Amino acid sequence: MKEINSVSENNNKRENSPLKRIGNFIKEARLSRNQSIEELASDLKIGAHQLEAIEEGNEEKLPEKVFVKAMIRRISQKLKLDTEFIMDEFKTERKEVKIEEIVEEVSKKNYKSRQSKNLNPVRFIIFILISGFLGLIASSLIFNLFSDPSQNQTPKQELIKKAK
Repeated sequence: MKEINSVSENNNKRENSPLKRIGNFIKEARLSRNQSIEELASDLKIGAHQLEAIEEGNEEKLPEKVFVKAMIRRISQKLKLDTEFIMDEFKTERKEVKIEEIVEEVSKKNYKSRQSKNLNPVRFIIFILISGFLGLIASSLIFNLFSDPSQNQTPKQELIKKAK
């Protein structure tokens, strides 16, 4: 049973691989031009088995990635495909997403949003207290600036003034 699951996982990975997506583009373009694999491979001077492996997304039958990249560039240019798009697709690894992962991620976000909603009243109260404290400080400073300096003198200072 493990062996069957392993083969199934490898097939899923291959179907989702950048090479498989690019291979599908290349195959569709080749078929729309009514070219056989042998004709296109001969024009490009590459092996028909390599072109077939690219179309199938079968990395095991291909040389190193650098050579595969060069072949894909030449094939896309020959078929007059958007080479930049194809090369970007080759670089892009798309992760297979499972429904369970999406559900888990959504539930985490919902939990976090509920937590942040619960903290909002506390934050609001703290904001009000700090604002009130700063308002008191500011009003006392303003009051001291605009008050009559003679009113701020202590009785001892007033006596000294009268004595003089």
